[in-house]
Amino acid sequence: MTEKKSGDFGTWLMHIFLGFNALIMLYPIIMMALSAFKTNNEIFSAPFSLPSSFNLDNFAVIWNETNVPRYFLNSTIVTGISVLFLLIIGTMAAYALSRYKFRGNIMVSLFFLSGLMLPLRLAIIPLFIQLKALGLVDNLIGLICIYTAMSLPATVFIMTGFLRSLPSELEDSARMDGASEFRIMVEIMVPLITPAMVIAGIYNAVPIWNDFFFPLIFIQSPEWRTIAQGLTSFFGEYSINYGVLYAGLTLAALPIMVIFIVQSKRFIAGMTAGAIK
Repeated sequence: MTEKKSGDFGTWLMHIFLGFNALIMLYPIIMMALSAFKTNNEIFSAPFSLPSSFNLDNFAVIWNETNVPRYFLNSTIVTGISVLFLLIIGTMAAYALSRYKFRGNIMVSLFFLSGLMLPLRLAIIPLFIQLKALGLVDNLIGLICIYTAMSLPATVFIMTGFLRSLPSELEDSARMDGASEFRIMVEIMVPLITPAMVIAGIYNAVPIWNDFFFPLIFIQSPEWRTIAQGLTSFFGEYSINYGVLYAGLTLAALPIMVIFIVQSKRFIAGMTAGAIK
């Protein structure tokens, strides 16, 4: 009985600690979102209080008087297509490496793993020269190629671990029924690794959406700027109107937050499955 009470007390203590930690992590985001509904006077006079009214004037300025909607669209295109390519190419590469035995399998796996050890930013000068020769500087296609190549090693690493844990009997029974290799991968294996795909997608989508370095180097035209790059000039333009600034930052953070909320169950399921395996 004493051990049970001690265990319950430890569980409650852990819940309190995790709740307090979550509050600390969420507090800046909550304050940013609330400040987006405030005027300058409210922000300076009562920075930690609730807004007097939840008006959308700051968001109206964002939508009608700035290029933030264009930046938002550019980031959505770059992030969405990059993650789509990563999941398609990464899943196919991981399936080949994990389910087939062939000469050079280990070397190809080490080649992908080496991509986790070498930061792409060290090769920024030859990368710029190569993309300029291909005509991919100052457009979104160049960014998509960079992010796909940069994030592919981590995607292959995540997907390979999950695919190797699946029993080979699934493939053998499908082959006996006459299923092709492509059909086995698409209709049998891919549905089983959906949590891993969610993990890989979110893991790569966050840094791609928030990246500032590569758009700064490869994008010069204002119409092709991403949200992270565009908000820098936006900050300088509206350095006095902090309400509009907070509204822009809130819109920039909103998509990733929504993705986390919508896919939270699959994300946790994937993390738990990976821990058990």
